[in-house]
Amino acid sequence: MKTNINIITKLYTLENVSVEITDYAAPAKGIKYVIASDGIEIARAYLYVLKNDLHSEPWGFMEDVFVHDDFRGKGYGTAIVKRVIEGAAEHGCYKLICTSKHPETRAHAWYKGMGFQNIAQELRIDFPAGSQ
Repeated sequence: MKTNINIITKLYTLENVSVEITDYAAPAKGIKYVIASDGIEIARAYLYVLKNDLHSEPWGFMEDVFVHDDFRGKGYGTAIVKRVIEGAAEHGCYKLICTSKHPETRAHAWYKGMGFQNIAQELRIDFPAGSQ
């Protein structure tokens, strides 16, 4: 479903062909899950619920999974990730994606233990701070 909020159209020239590319606002929602005690954030994770034209159902992206150093290895990370998984299901997501850096083999095994599969490679561009 396309919405006409904040439509921006720009003209681009690609190999002697001019095309107009129109930006549409896309439905999305961000949710932050937190475990806290005595004002200390023990664990957190974000769920972004996104929509595209390929599926009628949304999909989820889990980001910024964090457990405070003093609380690691005590089940807080597992609890917060399980809550994100539940949240994605509650929002009707057909899949949930997360990323983890290549050298983090312990983290990869941990995610796989919760049902995640290694089926893709992340490709990314990092922008210099303040470049936007």
